[in-house]
Amino acid sequence: MFTDEFNFALPEHLIAQYPPERRNASRLLCVRGEIREDSVFAQLPSLVREHDLLVFNDARVLKARLFGVKESGGKIEVLIERILDEHHALAQIRASHAPKPGSRLLLAGHLPVTVLGREREFFCLRFDSTENISLLLEQYGQLPLPPYITHAANAEDEERYQTVYACQPGSVAAPTAGLHFDNAMLAALRAQGTQLAYLTLHVGAGTFQPVRVDNVRDHVMHSERYVIPQATVDAILQARARVDGSSRSALPVYVRWKARRNRTSYVPARVKQVFSLRRVTVSKWWMFY
Repeated sequence: MFTDEFNFALPEHLIAQYPPERRNASRLLCVRGEIREDSVFAQLPSLVREHDLLVFNDARVLKARLFGVKESGGKIEVLIERILDEHHALAQIRASHAPKPGSRLLLAGHLPVTVLGREREFFCLRFDSTENISLLLEQYGQLPLPPYITHAANAEDEERYQTVYACQPGSVAAPTAGLHFDNAMLAALRAQGTQLAYLTLHVGAGTFQPVRVDNVRDHVMHSERYVIPQATVDAILQARARVDGSSRSALPVYVRWKARRNRTSYVPARVKQVFSLRRVTVSKWWMFY
């Protein structure tokens, strides 16, 4: 499969810069075999059957974008990819000249940071502060809106660029399909007998990187951390109907988990949770009915 097969015209004026007033007011494309119908997301419960299982990604987006300066005075933009511990993180850095190991940065006018080294496209940073990185990001960071959103993150984005069920901080991008669910729809799905389960996949900064090769198979996918709790493992194994990921981040985790499980007949009687890094590209339709 080649990347030019994905080319299509997308006028800029059709790229929404702000969400609709109601989360479930977005458009929905329904595909039934060869039949394609336009609908609205509010109709989703009518398309889901009793006993179907929907799996959601409950990752919460960090305020992972920071602006600052190098010792030379040059301006930089930092996007935290992964928090390693209380004081260390991997990050992408945009600058006219890449900072060298041992150099120091000042982020958000308050945060001294030391560049320890580089791992491919990511820099290893040490935050020279007594406070936890997570707390510092919450106080000084900005929400990392996707590059096709042209305005700076504001207070409304801090609410609407999170799913209503987001509870596990660590992602640098939202599981965007999940943004259309509101609490009323989740309640309606439960009331009609649809099962809901949750996993965590922290979307990394690599999700914003373009595919620079012609053949999709040659693309090296970045890795992302995921956790499938025991309750979700049990729900998938016991599902009596269809299993579906509610977003493009939940689906590849299920693809990887199912592929690994299908390679062996051995399934542990008790798995506390599944924790791993995933590097999966879904480039075709997957059917699990």
